[in-house]
Amino acid sequence: MNMGSQTISLPQARRDAASIFLAKVFYWMAIGLAVTAVVAWLTVQSGLVFHLLGAPLMVLFIATIALVWYLSAKVMEMSPSAATGCFVGYAALNGLTLSVIFLAYTMTSIASTFVITAGMFGAMSLYGFITKRDLSGLGSFLFMGLIGILIAMVVNIFLHSSSLHWTISVLGVLIFVGLTAYDVQKIKEMGEQGILEQGDAMIQRGAVIGALRLYLDFINLFLMLLRFFGGSRN
Repeated sequence: MNMGSQTISLPQARRDAASIFLAKVFYWMAIGLAVTAVVAWLTVQSGLVFHLLGAPLMVLFIATIALVWYLSAKVMEMSPSAATGCFVGYAALNGLTLSVIFLAYTMTSIASTFVITAGMFGAMSLYGFITKRDLSGLGSFLFMGLIGILIAMVVNIFLHSSSLHWTISVLGVLIFVGLTAYDVQKIKEMGEQGILEQGDAMIQRGAVIGALRLYLDFINLFLMLLRFFGGSRN
């Protein structure tokens, strides 16, 4: 009886562990989004945003890319406090960079697009958590698609093609919707595989890298949707 009870309870224990770990990941992701939103708003309200246009914005953009690359590569070697601080610092730096969208789009359209993004993100997160389908193959396909749209975006800087712009936007939405489900499934698997039993330091590092992935999915999905739903100030 005891063996049968243990066999039955093991899958439930894994699901519980995955839920607890996912909750921690979403907690830190929410903090990251809140920091980005507050920094972006304060940058606009202070007028600092007008001083970021041109070369400073490019420097900020390069800095955010460098920081997210460094955090992704080194997070498991960092102390929990350093990993957390680096994530929050990246979110703040991204807030400076994203503050310029307030100059291009109306506040109403930004808010409505955020709500749409939250709905789509939530739906795909739920799918990634409950689906029994292995999304590993989909992840590889989406990653290749992501590289493709990044190259297309660089090319379109020179072409200024409206049709390519909209194609990139459509594909971008599909890619980041898919990546959301994929990343949630991978984070769920981390919880099921026992990360909660590896000590507080490993739990926090895992939560930070998971939060970073979901944060990037959310922000990029938001920016792609803003191309469709954002009302121009001009």
